[in-house]
Amino acid sequence: MPLVRISLLRGKPSAYRQAIAEAVYQALRDTFDVPDRDRFVTITEHDGEDFIFDRFYLGIDRSDDFVIIQLTVSNTRTREKKRALYLRIVELLAADPGLRPEDVFINLVEVLPENWSFGMGEAQYVK
Repeated sequence: MPLVRISLLRGKPSAYRQAIAEAVYQALRDTFDVPDRDRFVTITEHDGEDFIFDRFYLGIDRSDDFVIIQLTVSNTRTREKKRALYLRIVELLAADPGLRPEDVFINLVEVLPENWSFGMGEAQYVK
């Protein structure tokens, strides 16, 4: 059910981008109980002039490896699960592809379960 949007500066190899997508998916499985095959991800690369971020907001020193990860999920998780998700994403991205925690920006967007249609014009989560 999560919809994952990953944005980064243009120029990273495919394996690097795929490692980010895989780490986010694994973190969602580890902390949000996302089932197997529930994987919907877009990765967008931007030229520098189209990827604008403050390199020192809140005292965090960001580099050109900065990545924005936006997750749209149903509003069913506790604050503790959300914190666990953020930490797990950073942990996995540090391992592969080697992103610094300072370069990982995560935004969680919560929606009601009836706001999803996975195809066929149906709202699969509405009972």
